[in-house]
Amino acid sequence: MTIVNDIDTAALKETIKAVAEDPAKGKMAFSVNSRWDGQFRSEAIPGDISLGGARIERDFRIDADEPKELLGKDSAANPQEILIAAMNACMIVGYVSQAAMRGITLSKLEIKTEGELDLRGFLGIDPTIKPGYESLTYHVEIAGDGSEEQFAEIHEAVKRLSPNRYNVSMPIMLNSTLKVL
Repeated sequence: MTIVNDIDTAALKETIKAVAEDPAKGKMAFSVNSRWDGQFRSEAIPGDISLGGARIERDFRIDADEPKELLGKDSAANPQEILIAAMNACMIVGYVSQAAMRGITLSKLEIKTEGELDLRGFLGIDPTIKPGYESLTYHVEIAGDGSEEQFAEIHEAVKRLSPNRYNVSMPIMLNSTLKVL
């Protein structure tokens, strides 16, 4: 067993091989049930994950709130921070796995993402202003025993393969239903 960056690379290679041989093993499904918890606070409870038809139980919650300046209680990260954190976390998985598969031991990996939005869009004050980001900029700091060229290759692979980077950067069809009780 080879462990690089706390990742069992043999197990990762086995997973890659299994999914390549049987694409159904790579199908994943996620769900999250979010509910209002007063004021601007919410609680999200992830449902079980389906991975290749197998169920992976989940048992935790993700809280969200707004800062006091936006009429919240400042008891948790706000939805924008959670969105950015989710993108960063997904990319970190990509950098770590890509480095591990190349036998590169990391000594530092940090991603800082920044974006600006205009509340006039969200609040419906000006219909010409988007309610979300025009752009996000992220800065990656990475160090380890890899070469600059290897880290550039890893960076390009993460840009191409990270699910949450893709989800934030590309349009996704959203379907909705409404049930009034």
